[in-house]
Amino acid sequence: MQLSTLGLGTYLGPSTDAADAAYAEAARAFHAAGGTVFDTAANYRGGRSERALGAAFRHLPRDAFFISTKAGYLPMPEGGTEEGPRAWFHRVLEEPGILSVDDLVDGCHALTARYLGHQLDISRSALGLETLDLLHLHNPEQQLPHLGPEAFYAMIGRAFEACEGFVAAGKIRAYGVATWNGFRVPPGQDGHLSLARLLAAAQAAGGRDHHFRWIQLPLNLALPEAFLAPTQLMDGTAMTPLAAAQASGLSVQTSASIMQARILRQLPDGFAEALGVRTPAQAALQFTRSCPGVTTALCGMGRAEHAVENAAIMAAPKLDRAALESLFG
Repeated sequence: MQLSTLGLGTYLGPSTDAADAAYAEAARAFHAAGGTVFDTAANYRGGRSERALGAAFRHLPRDAFFISTKAGYLPMPEGGTEEGPRAWFHRVLEEPGILSVDDLVDGCHALTARYLGHQLDISRSALGLETLDLLHLHNPEQQLPHLGPEAFYAMIGRAFEACEGFVAAGKIRAYGVATWNGFRVPPGQDGHLSLARLLAAAQAAGGRDHHFRWIQLPLNLALPEAFLAPTQLMDGTAMTPLAAAQASGLSVQTSASIMQARILRQLPDGFAEALGVRTPAQAALQFTRSCPGVTTALCGMGRAEHAVENAAIMAAPKLDRAALESLFG
C-alpha cells in the first residue's frame, strides 16, 4: 500500500455522537480522495476517536489503510457519570493490577509494559482490527524530568521490549515514539530526546531487525525545528531530526501541520498562490509534506469538507529544498 503524504488526525473535538459521526464521515471522504494514513490515540476524546475510525473502516479492505495509535496517557472517563477519576482509576486499572499510582507521572502518564498492553488491546477492539500498523509511545519525554536520563532510557528499553512482544504476537507491525518537545529541543534542554539512544534501546530490545520504525513530531511554519534545527547528534554529527531519521532509516509522521488552524490566520495575503495552491490550509500542508524526510504530514480533520479540501494537496508536486528554505530567509 502506498502511504499518502497527508494523514487524517483525530485529536480535537467534543465527546459527542455528532462529532463521532463527523469524524467517521471525514475519514471516509479522506479515503475516497486518496488518503490512506490515519492517526489516533487511546486518550483522544476519551477513546471515541478510535471508535469513530473503527466505524469508518468497517467496510474497507484491511490493506486499504494504515492506522497509527498511541498509548501512554490515561483516557479519563467521559462526562455524564458520577464516577470520579480516582474511583475510575481504582476500578479499571489499579484493582485488576494493570497500573498502580506509583507508576504514574504527573497523575496522567504511564509507560509500563502491562499498561501499554492493556491500552493496545482496548485500541484494537475500538478500531475493530486484529493488527495495527503502528503503536507510538505517547510523549515519552514527559517522564524525563521525573526519572532522569539513565532511568528514563532504561524505562524506554522495557517499553520497547514490550512492543517487540506485541509485534511477535501479531498485535502491531511496528512501533515508534510520538513526541512534542522531545526531538525539537537541543541537547541539554529539559525534555530532549536522543534518537541515537532510542535506536540503541531498540537494538537491545529487538536486535538488528527491531521494529522501531517511526517517529512523530510537530512540524509547521511556526515550529520548523524538525526541518531547520540540528538537535540530534548521530555518530558525532549534529543533524536536524528529519535528517537523523533519514540517516537511520526511520519513517516520519509530522503533527500539528496547521497548528490547529491558528497558523492560517498569520499567513500573508497571496501566500497560498505563491506556493501554487488555493487555500491557506493547503499552503501550510504543502510546506510540511514537502520537507525532505517527512513520510506523512498529519492534520486534524473532523469534517468531510475539510478532508476533501486538504486531500487535494496530495496531487501537487512537492516544493524543493531551496523553495522551502527561502520561506525562512
